[in-house]
Amino acid sequence: MDAERAAERDFVVRTARENDVKFIRLWFTDILGHLKGFAITVEDLEDAIEQGVGFDGAAIEGFARIDESDMRAFPDPSTFTILPWRPRQNAVARMFCDIRTPSGEPFIGDPRYALKRNLERLATSGHTYYVGPELEFFYLKDSHSAVPLDQQGYYDQVSSYPAADLRRDTVLNLADMGIPVKYSHHEGAHSQHEIDLQYTDALTMADNVMTAKLVIKELAQLQSAYATFMPKPISGMNGSGMHIHQSLFQGDTNAFFDTDDEHHLSITGKRFIAGLLHHAPEITLITNQWVNSYKRLVPGFEAPAFISWAHVSRSDLIRVPAHKPGYASSMRVEYRAPDPACNPYLAFSVMLAAGFKGIENEYPVPPPVEGNVFSMSTEERHARGIRPLPGSLGEAIVLAEDSELLKESLGEHIVHSVIQNKTMEWNEYRATVTDYETKRYLPIL
Repeated sequence: MDAERAAERDFVVRTARENDVKFIRLWFTDILGHLKGFAITVEDLEDAIEQGVGFDGAAIEGFARIDESDMRAFPDPSTFTILPWRPRQNAVARMFCDIRTPSGEPFIGDPRYALKRNLERLATSGHTYYVGPELEFFYLKDSHSAVPLDQQGYYDQVSSYPAADLRRDTVLNLADMGIPVKYSHHEGAHSQHEIDLQYTDALTMADNVMTAKLVIKELAQLQSAYATFMPKPISGMNGSGMHIHQSLFQGDTNAFFDTDDEHHLSITGKRFIAGLLHHAPEITLITNQWVNSYKRLVPGFEAPAFISWAHVSRSDLIRVPAHKPGYASSMRVEYRAPDPACNPYLAFSVMLAAGFKGIENEYPVPPPVEGNVFSMSTEERHARGIRPLPGSLGEAIVLAEDSELLKESLGEHIVHSVIQNKTMEWNEYRATVTDYETKRYLPIL
């Protein structure tokens, strides 16, 4: 163990003991973005950081086969934080883990490692990838029926107990954990809320997204409510997205900013957009990975359905928010397809890979769309080269199967596991007779 990691280890162990931490939850995700983990006691923390903790990888979706199931979880000392809603006596902390094989090599199926690999490749070009997600979700009465806790709408300030208090408590708890929230507000649908996490580097943000989702769910459960990140839980209402604001920095300089451009968007930023547009169809399986994800990506509900970009407009896949004079660092690109049920480690990886491919290969950026892309005729969209996003999980799987970009950015192990899992889900869905079919067809056929 090098001196820097030893110092981090000593700091974490000392901090844990000074704060009466008894349990440490060791967290990681499977390929689908489900949070996994187990708890150790503070007495084992030092050994865990140095030697890792063994567990059965065969029990984790997308990790390993039975004959290669032994894995070791190595807690990342930089991610130590106390869970503020747990008791202060015999307190509980969490740490995210890097997964390694018994021989000590990074495990190629670990989503966090996949993101690290992409960020390391990016670093060789002198860039850092920053992201800021808008996390949307619903508060419901329980997990069995989609009954909203409130009937409020977009930006409503009317008190809606307990939903408003739950959102407030979430923001306060995240702040106590060192995760700042930039905005929080009621969204457009009944009982739909949004929490926007403060811009930071992609690895920290992926950890923060996973933490925020757990905090939102646990605090709701404590009040006998249910929080869901299901992309489209209620028909006829807006679904929940996780719009991702992105930028590349070189040191303290925003590579997307150009003072001489009419909209202050640099050629680097435009090529990043071009990369996202070009590769959008094949990365959609990662950013929108569930059957239900495609119930959201339809016209009429403020979610993208076509591959286009625009300045300011909120009907397009990519939006470039208006530049704030004097704030070059705020120049960014917003990718609007992802939903909060994606795996953030993989989603950030493929968006970065797509955008940077546009920069490396100098993809030409099409002109921004003026007007509402949904109001155009099919012929007009075709004439402008505006393609649709995949319309179903089945379409997204087919596009992902032939994607070299996914294999480059995620590795064949993860891509194979994702496609295998999603194909099973799609086949099961196709064979299921839904309530819609029963209600529509049974009385007339």
